[in-house]
Amino acid sequence: MATRRGVAGGGGVVGAVASVLVLWLAAGAAAGLVAADPGAEQRARDRVEALPGQPAVAFAQYSGYVTVSERHGRALFYWLTEAAGGDQASKPLVLWLNGGPGCSSVAYGASEEIGPFRIKPNGTGLYLNKYSWNREANLLFLESPAGVGFSYSNTSSDLKTSGDERTAQDSLQFLISWMSRFPQYRHRDFYIAGESYAGHYVPQLARKIVEYNKASPSPFINLKGILVGNAVTDNYYDNIGTVTYWWTHAMISDSTYRAILKLCNFTSANVSNACNRAMSYAMNHEFGDIDQYSIYTPSCHATSDSSAASGNSTAPRRHRRAVLRFKDTLIRRRSNSYDPCTETYAEKYYNRLDVQRAMHANTTRIPYRWTACRFSFRHTFLLRSCYDRAIELKINKQGMF
Repeated sequence: MATRRGVAGGGGVVGAVASVLVLWLAAGAAAGLVAADPGAEQRARDRVEALPGQPAVAFAQYSGYVTVSERHGRALFYWLTEAAGGDQASKPLVLWLNGGPGCSSVAYGASEEIGPFRIKPNGTGLYLNKYSWNREANLLFLESPAGVGFSYSNTSSDLKTSGDERTAQDSLQFLISWMSRFPQYRHRDFYIAGESYAGHYVPQLARKIVEYNKASPSPFINLKGILVGNAVTDNYYDNIGTVTYWWTHAMISDSTYRAILKLCNFTSANVSNACNRAMSYAMNHEFGDIDQYSIYTPSCHATSDSSAASGNSTAPRRHRRAVLRFKDTLIRRRSNSYDPCTETYAEKYYNRLDVQRAMHANTTRIPYRWTACRFSFRHTFLLRSCYDRAIELKINKQGMF
């Protein structure tokens, strides 16, 4: 019996040692996996299961923050929508940057232009964009610089001293850190695309990447090319082109056009008071209810009658009903055509707390609402053009900022 108990006791010890050994090996294997893929844990936290009101999709989504300055507490918000079709590993990565400066790539690039989703009226949900670029590429939308969209800095002075150089450097740091979190995109064919003030952002970031790759013994950002639409590149010609467009499309009068050309020095970064007055007169008194970016379609605030919307009793009841029917018809048609109110829908949708939770956004409780464009630090950038002023006017007139 003693021998049997001894054998039994020995077997218990051996079993315990074996169990410990198995646990130790498992822990070691897990540690090895973490070491092999250090971004796995954070990547899992960034996974977006589904956005509120989103239709079912077969592609993966990730969103969250990447810190670009530990010292200043500066972090940029991203949203990755991987390629549809099941072969995302063979398709390139495209970084999309909107301009402004101060406008969100989530609001415009993702939700209005090349992204997989469109926002339903009043921000109630999403529907699919059949022309999405994620049919051919993995799309990475970045809200940049800090202070735009959900991106933030814990150093308030950063919002007053931002500019092209820091924006490019932060975007480079974002890519370096992001590709550590998503190592499957290291060495992948990579493109940078954008519009408007991205005429500055895109080539300046591309130059930073080229310089970084030259200095690195093992470069991994495989930059293949850049794409920029309606790019802001030259202050003089951009301004002349904008004002001439207004004039040749009968949006401003001959006399106002001549006054702007006379009073505005488009070669200077400074705008005189006389030029400001001429520009303000053109936009506030001569534009009318016209969306200058789509002059042959209704503007957002032109699709409704103010008296009907307010219930003004002086408006004939029959007229109010006709206006409301017209509005309903426009809303139905917008699902398959240009909708001038998409920025308004974005403002409502991305300020929903359930949307922010699903996107892992606004985790630090930023003390201001998410906006499609934020112009409070625009003066810190080098460009101050008529084109920018026109965007700002459009945003302000629609009550978006």
